[in-house]
Amino acid sequence: RRKGMWFQLRKILLCILGLYVAIPFLIRLCPGIQAKLIFLNFVRVPYFIDLKKPQDQGLNHTCNYYLQPEEDVTLGVWHTVPAVWWKTAQGKDQMWYEDALASSHPVILYLHGNAGTRGGDHRVELYKVLSSLGYHVVTFDYRGWGDSIGTPSEPGMTYDALHVFDWIKARSGDNPVYIWGHSLGTGVATNLVRRLCERETPPDALILESPFTNIREEAKSHPFSVYRFFPGFDWFFLDPITNNGIKFANDENVKHISCSLLILHAEDDPVVPFHLGRKLYNIAALSRSFRDFKVQFMPFHSDLGYRHKYIYKSPELPRILREFLGKSEPELQH
Repeated sequence: RRKGMWFQLRKILLCILGLYVAIPFLIRLCPGIQAKLIFLNFVRVPYFIDLKKPQDQGLNHTCNYYLQPEEDVTLGVWHTVPAVWWKTAQGKDQMWYEDALASSHPVILYLHGNAGTRGGDHRVELYKVLSSLGYHVVTFDYRGWGDSIGTPSEPGMTYDALHVFDWIKARSGDNPVYIWGHSLGTGVATNLVRRLCERETPPDALILESPFTNIREEAKSHPFSVYRFFPGFDWFFLDPITNNGIKFANDENVKHISCSLLILHAEDDPVVPFHLGRKLYNIAALSRSFRDFKVQFMPFHSDLGYRHKYIYKSPELPRILREFLGKSEPELQH
């Protein structure tokens, strides 16, 4: 009996080892798998929510839109007005919300990270915090995420962000518009802002939460990567990412950005290592493109437990934003 148990155990271990060795070859032969692992757009969390009804997530002063940046591409968008308008916003239609962008309150375009949707729990909580501080918050799901239609790609995600930004600017008048990117969304954000600066229509500021330098360094540094020390790791895992046209080169983009930059990063971030956020800040701080603008790095001590997506819980966040962006509090006229 003992021999039989050992035989079965050895068989299981050999199967696990065989699978472990086979996966790198599978990814190399089918690079589309690596793209899906980067985007994780097929992971829709939380499940069973109706994205057409943001009020179900406690956002009672939010309107759901649909925008079409290209033929065969449709984006699901949420627009949350400043919390001081909570009562006024009840029962209002899309036209009222669009007109509200021209009010005296600044606008934040939020670009979320991979996996989930614009209705993710930590994202919703951030919208509430920003709304309470007197900001409009406009967010959306990239093509292929949530109820948005289309096939994910880095150029496509960047174009989606550009379309939504231009849509906001066409309605917001002279109000400041800030770009806020989180995690993978920081790659979209720097792609977008670099493009805006090149066409001489920069946003009023860029905020990067839990950013990396570029997608190859992030994949190599990711704590969940069990293949980091596997022979040929770059060839098996990183080259397929590049071959898919996925770069998200924050480190290169910041050299071409001319607007104020704020980086927020928790020391205990288990997804995007803290040192990558610090490295990106050092690159930006030395860049000539930022010589006339503020560049700030705001670390959050590991004892606070904010990890990858809970910086919104910081009681210091309102002060940080107020000092960096200037006065944009609810006492502005409404």
